[in-house]
Amino acid sequence: MLIDVMEHFGIKLYFRDAEFYETENQKRIFQHIRRVIPEGQLIAVSGVVGSGKTTTINRLQKQLQKEKKVMVAKSLSVEKSRTNLGTLITALFYDVSGDKEYKVPKQGEKRERDLRDLIKNTKKPVVLFVDEAHDLHHRTLTGLKRLMEVVRDGGGILSIVLAGHPKLKNDLNSPNMEEIGYRTITLSLDSLQGNLRDYIRHVVSNCAMEGVKVADIIDDEAIEYLAEKLSTPLQIEQHLSKGLVEAFTAGIKPVNKETLEVTLSSHINDPEPTLIRHGYTDKVLNEQFHYKPAEIRKFLRGELDSNRAQEMVADFREAGLPI
Repeated sequence: MLIDVMEHFGIKLYFRDAEFYETENQKRIFQHIRRVIPEGQLIAVSGVVGSGKTTTINRLQKQLQKEKKVMVAKSLSVEKSRTNLGTLITALFYDVSGDKEYKVPKQGEKRERDLRDLIKNTKKPVVLFVDEAHDLHHRTLTGLKRLMEVVRDGGGILSIVLAGHPKLKNDLNSPNMEEIGYRTITLSLDSLQGNLRDYIRHVVSNCAMEGVKVADIIDDEAIEYLAEKLSTPLQIEQHLSKGLVEAFTAGIKPVNKETLEVTLSSHINDPEPTLIRHGYTDKVLNEQFHYKPAEIRKFLRGELDSNRAQEMVADFREAGLPI
């Protein structure tokens, strides 16, 4: 948002900087993960784009680091589609040793033995966090499971927390991943369903200047409209900002439903953006289902022959896609 828009409405913070809003489901997930990490578990946390996965995981990491009962490691690689087992093992060496100049053994056998001994010598459980894990290759996931077993056999404890789009959960539930999926604790973050109105009021109130009320910024009907049309914190933050800019330009205060109707796309919940929020791009659909790219594009535009479209929908639903 532009500074003059924020000043006009009495807003001191960008909505993305509001204090964390935690639902009851998120609290349960948070507590459950904290409880099972010391046991040496493979944990997958899934949620659509903008549902708060990364924020929740970051809060969990900080809490564990503060308590000092578990050693926290995390992969900082930004190219998750290229991240392999070696990359993740390197992250473990760096964070568990505490030495960023640590010389990681290049030979596979020695590398695993050294890591096993390093984790054992910490005398506390180690947990590796991997964000955007829906991009990891299934061979990497299989390797992580085996790595946990190697560490356990050596007398150490290694847990791994994977965070990703719902594609991660669907992949783990697929028959060809049962070796890992059946051994994974899978948790799903909700998208604030049932809490959207309270979340909107929380964000606006938290970001407002002292003495400025929520009703001074956005009216109740507009809040209801946003809660009906949107589903994630990211969507709400984006469209609140767009609504404020539009209202400022039109000389409207507080933001009303009519203003939001101008800025909110009618296609926000069409198949393509919905699939993308769940981790399924054109490329992923092509690789997973082996449909021709042109056929996928026609399907997403609603231009595909109805019989063929029904076949594709059946395949997508069987794999857990939100179609």
